[in-house]
Formats: sequence, structure tokens, C-alpha cells
Amino acid sequence: MSGKSALFIVAEGSEELELIAPVDILRRANINVTIADLTDSEHVKTKSNVLIKTDAKLSDVKCNKYDAIVIPGGPSYKTLAAASVVGEILKTHEQAGSVIAAICAAPFVLYKHDIAKGKNLTSYPSVKSDIEGAYNYKEDSTVVDGKLVTSRGPATAVEFGLRLVEVLLNKEEKDKVAKGILYPL
Repeated sequence: MSGKSALFIVAEGSEELELIAPVDILRRANINVTIADLTDSEHVKTKSNVLIKTDAKLSDVKCNKYDAIVIPGGPSYKTLAAASVVGEILKTHEQAGSVIAAICAAPFVLYKHDIAKGKNLTSYPSVKSDIEGAYNYKEDSTVVDGKLVTSRGPATAVEFGLRLVEVLLNKEEKDKVAKGILYPL
């Protein structure tokens, strides 16, 4: 293990590609990943009705310290944006200097919880108009601004995971994982 850790916060309707691809990539880089569901369920039912086993109950790990907090997109973004516990976890980790990452519509969750305002980011086009005034919005597939990592959607999930590895570890580890998964083709 690298000694680094990441918490993926999910809820019913999370986008499976945006969850599984980055989790897989971080685990290939020996980052300790915990998937926790907002409702403390042992499984999260994704956008496409795939059941994914969680690693922990959010209530059990919400006070733990992680090197990164990651929010996948999908219709769950509205639930996560309304959940005060998600805001508390994000604020605590932002203040501690942890990496904050969100993909697809999940940057809206950051917006609703007053995270990383004024920084460079991107998102799925459907939430752009809601959030662009609070951030320096970019159309790039993945945007890294210091400890903030954001990405556009399912098609950018692999790139998103690789950029997280680079921010959490280094470019050499990112390149090693990318080569192992034949990225880019």
C-alpha cells in the first residue's frame, strides 16, 4: 500500500463507470479505497441498477481522515448535495488539505456545500449553468487545480482516476498504472 487513502461517497443512482473506473485505478496504485453509501447500505444501487458492495458504512467512517474525498456523478448528485453529512466531510477534508474530487454532475455537490469556490473546475454540461458563476469553469475533460480534481463524465472516468493517482502520488505512478491498463489506446 502507498499509505494514501480515498473515500468514495455514493448514494443510490451513482454512475457506475465514474465509481468503478477510478476505484480500480486507485487500487492498482495501491491507494487504500473505501466506498461508503450515504444510507449505510451494504450495497449501492447504481444508475443502471448494478449493485456494488460497499466497504464501510458512512456513519462509521465519517470522522476518519482521508487523503482524498471522491464524489461520483449520476442522479445521486442531488441526494449528496442535500446531505449535511457530505458537506461536513467535504469541509473537514478541504480545511485539512485533502484532495477533493468530483466527476460528472458531482461538482454541483461541491457547489452546494461551499467547497473550492473560485477554483478551476469542469463538470457534466447539465450542471454547468448552476455552478459556473462560483468557479472558473473549464471545458477540459479533466481539470486539476491544486488539490481539486474534476472531470466531465463517464467517458472521462479513466482519465479522472489517473489524474487522482498523479495528484495523490506522482506522475511516475500514474504513468505506470496507465501503461498497465493500455491507456491511451
